Amino acid sequence: MILYSCTVLPKTKTIKSHLIFCLWFVCLLLLSDLTFAQPATRQLRLQEVIEMAQEQSAVARQVETTRETSYWQWRSFKAGYKPQLSIEGILPDFRRTINPVTQPDGTLEFKPVSNNYSEVGLTLEQVISPTGGSIFVTSLMQRFDDFERTQTRYNGNPAIIGFEQPLFAYNRLRWERRIEPLRYEESQRQYLEDREKIAVTATTLYFDLLLAQVNQDIAAKNLANNDTLYQVAQEKYKLGRLSKNDLLQLRLAVLNAGLAQAQATLDAQTALLALQTYVGLRDSLQLQLQVPEDIPSADVQAAIALSEAYKNRKENLNFQRRLLEAESGVAKAKGDNGFNASVYATFGLTNRGENWRDIYQQPENQQGVQIGFNMPLLDWGRQRANYKVAALDRKLVQHTVAQEEASFEQAVITQVNQYNMLKNRIKATAEADAIAQERYDIAKSIYLIGRISITDLGIALTEKDQARRAYIASLSEFWEAYYNLRQLTLFDFEKQEVLTMKEAE
Repeated sequence: MILYSCTVLPKTKTIKSHLIFCLWFVCLLLLSDLTFAQPATRQLRLQEVIEMAQEQSAVARQVETTRETSYWQWRSFKAGYKPQLSIEGILPDFRRTINPVTQPDGTLEFKPVSNNYSEVGLTLEQVISPTGGSIFVTSLMQRFDDFERTQTRYNGNPAIIGFEQPLFAYNRLRWERRIEPLRYEESQRQYLEDREKIAVTATTLYFDLLLAQVNQDIAAKNLANNDTLYQVAQEKYKLGRLSKNDLLQLRLAVLNAGLAQAQATLDAQTALLALQTYVGLRDSLQLQLQVPEDIPSADVQAAIALSEAYKNRKENLNFQRRLLEAESGVAKAKGDNGFNASVYATFGLTNRGENWRDIYQQPENQQGVQIGFNMPLLDWGRQRANYKVAALDRKLVQHTVAQEEASFEQAVITQVNQYNMLKNRIKATAEADAIAQERYDIAKSIYLIGRISITDLGIALTEKDQARRAYIASLSEFWEAYYNLRQLTLFDFEKQEVLTMKEAE
């Protein structure tokens, strides 16, 4: 530990100078303590905040969960078209009761029954999506135990090959193979759009906090400037060179500046909490946001943006899927209400015996063919009505899709025009901000020498603050338009490349 003593007086120093030195040193220590007591501040840029929101925010986790859900739904769909192996059985089916038994002379005798029935089968099945049918291979074993007579019998099918084929019916499998891939690809693009939507929200919250911090800085400077002017005005008033009205106006300006600073501090704290909550920041660091003045230099053409939007966005896939679903509804209405038939055929081996091994020794052939059909003869127009409803639903979907397609094109073109306009506006607001600041500095200097009134100084102050806020607001609108355009097109116009899942991961 280093000890500083003020008791030994150098011969060349007086007591007065030594006391001044000690007081100065104590003040320096106090100032250093106050400096270290200030809360830590973290500098952040717009892109850093967006990346944090897309990686660790609660909304990002929801988007990721939705994406995983769609992936496993897609896996489930694809698995349904692969061979399915299953085992089924009844183990056991035991019964102990008394049943009526018809005798040879026609009379009934109540006989005690005590038996057990067991069955187990292994089946391999494969659906055939182009036809809507299926083929299968089955091996079946049955056992019957009669405990009253102490008998055991086996029956089984070592192997059965069969197929089932609907005729003239609605083929759900064929339509699903056309629709589900579109639905899955649509969900992948939706994931990218949701990430860009997070970027838009994070940008809005970023500039809410940035504007609040700018207002807080403006309020602090205005309070300091007004207080300085008020101190000077008091001296002028004592010398009779300033009216009491101007002095009171300056005092009122100091009070209003203090109130504005308090409100700006509260607004900044509220905006900071909103940004931290959305992004997922759990630390207590104070955030100091940087003004993103380096805007993209690329100009965007409406034709290119529209072309990229149709290639990359989910809307094009969404339109295709909904039209296919409408066509599927018409096919279902037509297939379910007309003549339907199905063919069921099997060929295999079968046998029976007192021992399960007997089933696999010289089994006999087994064949089976079944054709079933259904044809309505009198339905009072129900079939025609169902088909008409499905056809009208298809027509409605076509009209709705056409309208949504036009609205989508309009949204993209409008966003491009807004982006280009806001990009050009930033230059004007930046220049206005610099001019208003310089004009206020000049007005303040002129006021101090008494060549302009307090009213003119107040006008310059108001215009300076308005110009600064207008510049920050123009940056906010531009960057929101930029990320909205990315969301609408899934295209990075700065890098001139399509947004992909690899970049998102």
